[in-house]
Amino acid sequence: MKTKFFSNIIIPVSISTALVLSSCNSLLDREEDSFIDKTATFDSYNRTKQYLTYAYSLLPEGLNRLSDGAMLDAATDDAEFAIETANVQQFNNGSWSALSNPDDHWNRYYAGISKCCTLLENTNHVNLDITRLDPNKQVEYANNLKDIRMWRAEARFLRAYFQFELLKRYGPTPIVTSTLSLNENYENTPRPNMKEVVDFIVKECDTAADTLELTPWRNNNDAFGRATKGAALALKSRVLLYAASPLYVNFGDLNESNKPSDASLWKAAADAAKAVIDLNQYELATSYGDLFKNDFQNKEYIFVRRYGANSSFEKSNFPISFGGKGGTNPSQNLVDEYEMLDGTAFDWNDPAKAAQPYINRDARLAATILMNVASFKGKNVTTFPGGADASPNPNATKTGYYLRKYLNEDVNIQTGGGSGGHVVPLFRLAEIYLNYAEALNEYDPSNPNIAIYLNKVRNRASLPNVVSGLSQDEMRKVIQHERRVELAFEEHRSWDVRRWKIASSTLGSPLMGVQIAKKATGGFTYAPTEVEHRVFQPKMYWYPIPESELLKLKKWSQNRDW
Repeated sequence: MKTKFFSNIIIPVSISTALVLSSCNSLLDREEDSFIDKTATFDSYNRTKQYLTYAYSLLPEGLNRLSDGAMLDAATDDAEFAIETANVQQFNNGSWSALSNPDDHWNRYYAGISKCCTLLENTNHVNLDITRLDPNKQVEYANNLKDIRMWRAEARFLRAYFQFELLKRYGPTPIVTSTLSLNENYENTPRPNMKEVVDFIVKECDTAADTLELTPWRNNNDAFGRATKGAALALKSRVLLYAASPLYVNFGDLNESNKPSDASLWKAAADAAKAVIDLNQYELATSYGDLFKNDFQNKEYIFVRRYGANSSFEKSNFPISFGGKGGTNPSQNLVDEYEMLDGTAFDWNDPAKAAQPYINRDARLAATILMNVASFKGKNVTTFPGGADASPNPNATKTGYYLRKYLNEDVNIQTGGGSGGHVVPLFRLAEIYLNYAEALNEYDPSNPNIAIYLNKVRNRASLPNVVSGLSQDEMRKVIQHERRVELAFEEHRSWDVRRWKIASSTLGSPLMGVQIAKKATGGFTYAPTEVEHRVFQPKMYWYPIPESELLKLKKWSQNRDW
């Protein structure tokens, strides 16, 4: 069997072989064999479809993505991870490096880019004679041709997605648009600038959107989770929002002082978000909690990652008395962000609020976090001293809280029964509303649409409208607050605080939990308490480029201060 190697990324004749590969060196390694017999893979309609499916499998994992079952949010001020020895703790104590990065996905995303390039170069090999030559199968033949056009557009979307995942971690990285040749020399490849990479991703999104339709055109269950026109435009919206943000505009400058923003970049970001809204294809779910009950046909979803029936996420994150490992522990920092139902901030200095800190709060709190004596699976979560979910029990929550979001209450941890799989939104309409509001506020702060779209998100959570008359800076803080609570545990926080350049005061702030005490007269008292000192240094705004790659890219320097 002939195979082609991109370092140790293998593009084999047999798709089944590719599906079991689990490690790779670097896309930028040269081919070991300059010949690949693509006929066996791309001559077949079904194997070509499988090849694209494998490219989809390299999209970011949304649940238990890091080793030991940790979520990336446990490396932010939104959560802690119960297992002290987990690699995610390197982010929190500052011990990560170019040689040891818990979220190093350079290889994964270049593998995805490689798959997409190979597919785009070889779909002309697909043999459709079985339908083309049969007069009775001309409709099927036309559908097959359309499938191939859609697959090409999906591959361009995925290639753009993978390139963006690299960009937000490492800054500008090599733009790869073709499979690598044995005779090409990559050692002297210059590093592209930020604009070149952003422009490439945006162009790929536009090209994909021109072909993709608003809904999966085959309209069957297998099509859900595939890219659509809305997904391509949503990716463009996110990319341009990031590109307009302080960290990206001033790539290489790690100083957190404010600098003038570029109005044209913010306008492009606002226009991109509005283009998604104007599709009139999506709508906010009535209930925030219903969004995370694994209904992949929810109309708020723009693009999702679907998982088959399994209970691994529940095993990792159920409270310990429910049979789980209690992995993700939301922080008091995050809990304090959820407003009172009247729109005022929660305040520990208010005796009435401090006495009952979980009453009359933003509806998203109970849908996201399990608090002391919260009802779950027909009984209460008990994180008070002496409770079944409290220390000193092994893996008990460090913060006084457990994760609620995404958990399927019907799962039986012992048997694995009751799991209907999971749906993780990669793009949903609420994010687009918040993208639009943020971008508008940065270049047109008097625009009434800022409050209109913020209020759509807030009102769904039973909160009142944003206070009128806010300054641009005050509105900026409101928008940042809304993104934090609305998008909690959807892998936005780590990137948002970086692009806003506020990570020293967020990722570098002490992680807080709650100290609970039982009152002799019944009930409990609550007080915030420090759980962990966190480390954030300016160099951590960007990930270090893996050392193995710098050995190949002779003209490149390591990201600043690494």
